Amino acid sequence: MFTIGDKKNEKAVPINEQIRLAEVRVTGQENHQFGLMSSQEALELAQSMGLDLVLIAPNAKPPVCRIVDYNKYKYEQVRRERENKKKQKETETKCIQLTPNTDVNDINVKAAQARKFIEKGDRVKLVIRFRGRENIHAAMLGEKMIEAFLEKVEDIASPEKKPSLEGKNMSVILSKKN
Repeated sequence: MFTIGDKKNEKAVPINEQIRLAEVRVTGQENHQFGLMSSQEALELAQSMGLDLVLIAPNAKPPVCRIVDYNKYKYEQVRRERENKKKQKETETKCIQLTPNTDVNDINVKAAQARKFIEKGDRVKLVIRFRGRENIHAAMLGEKMIEAFLEKVEDIASPEKKPSLEGKNMSVILSKKN
């Protein structure tokens, strides 16, 4: 089926002669209802008004077509998508890395950073890296470090799941408390 659309990612909508359905529900501008009719009758009605017949809801029973100016319809659709995109909040995952030998003051600084990220709405991935002989006691050392870090941010953040040991790293993801 041939559809109108300049861009590859644009959702192409069948219009006018491209609509080949036995029966469609037809609406006009400001949601005026014309009722059920064949697609040919709907096309003739749209042409008599000097407008286009646009397939709005192809999966509905029966499919819904609207009589509108296609260029205006396409413009409003793009504008609506742009507005919706503005309203979306993208969350990032910020990474904070520590080692088992990280000093208390450095942990406080990293906790303050994590607090800023979480207040801004981002998630924080806390990673504790083990090197050399630190790997022998990785589980014990890592859990102590994570508990100490969580105590500093427990009023605004909570772990999404239990800390996990993956190779030489132990990590946990923190997100804002609900």
